[in-house]
Amino acid sequence: MADPQTPVVEINGLEFTYPGIDGHPPPGSTPLIKDFSLSLFSGDRCLLIGANGAGKTTILKILGGKHMVEPHMVRVLGRSAFHDTSLTTSGDLCYLGGEWKRDVAFAGFEVSIQMDISAEKMIFGVGGVDPARRDELIKVLDIDLSWRMHKVSDGQRRRVQICMGLLKPYKVLLLDEITVDLDVLARADLLLFLKKECDERGAIIIYATHIFDGLESWPTHLVYVARGKLQLSLPMDKLKEISNLSLMRTVECWLRKELGEERKRRKERKAQGLPEFEKHVQGSRVIGDPAHTAVRVVNNGWAAGRLHSTLAGEENFTFSSNRVLRQ
Repeated sequence: MADPQTPVVEINGLEFTYPGIDGHPPPGSTPLIKDFSLSLFSGDRCLLIGANGAGKTTILKILGGKHMVEPHMVRVLGRSAFHDTSLTTSGDLCYLGGEWKRDVAFAGFEVSIQMDISAEKMIFGVGGVDPARRDELIKVLDIDLSWRMHKVSDGQRRRVQICMGLLKPYKVLLLDEITVDLDVLARADLLLFLKKECDERGAIIIYATHIFDGLESWPTHLVYVARGKLQLSLPMDKLKEISNLSLMRTVECWLRKELGEERKRRKERKAQGLPEFEKHVQGSRVIGDPAHTAVRVVNNGWAAGRLHSTLAGEENFTFSSNRVLRQ
């Protein structure tokens, strides 16, 4: 377990905008993430909240090493999330994205999650796994190993994907709205499992979600992001000191206030003859000299070979005629 006095996740003055093809920002564009700082310690369960477009997914992808920033801006386990690829290949850092994918990326090609294959072959195809942990996850997610992936519901496919993503123990887990397809029981049981991971192993989990049912006592920390900036970061036991409402109602009040301020800002810009919306163009650059080299930054800020952000994570697989095997 990590030293409780040493931050496991450190974000220091993070500033990020997407690089264009020429590596330069279009005139008038503003950073998507600006002056964002956060420190998390062993065992922390951080709930990341904010409106759509606030920058939550971008922050998680930067932490997951999928976007390039200067090494000092983001440190995970004392290493640069982007430049030290051993963080993801070792399994210490795990990113599970919430967007639905019809395919799972395996070593440069895709295996359809809706193909005629059993849940058993998908799950048991991941090598180097503790059988006890695998059995526990199958039970927690209530997976029937005989499920045929082309016949089950989206929620059942999601359970299989989550199981595959969590088979190997991690030190830092980044969750981007992964429970949208799960029913109430599956989601509750998964949250209990994740809480135990932090309590017993000292893992850190950062969970971005818009679903607050059952989360009143789950997180240890709450981080609120608006327009790419950190608005609030506090331990959950301090939340009651600033609000006597439920977690969902508290967040709703914050978001409604933010929406009102945004509408007022757009009205003022319109009165000044400016476009209502500022340019957050998918075409600016990473601030500074991220690679500390003369290499141009291209490909919209994505790391080469890291275009896939499916629930299977960064695992390295090959596919044979009768099973999926991890190299």
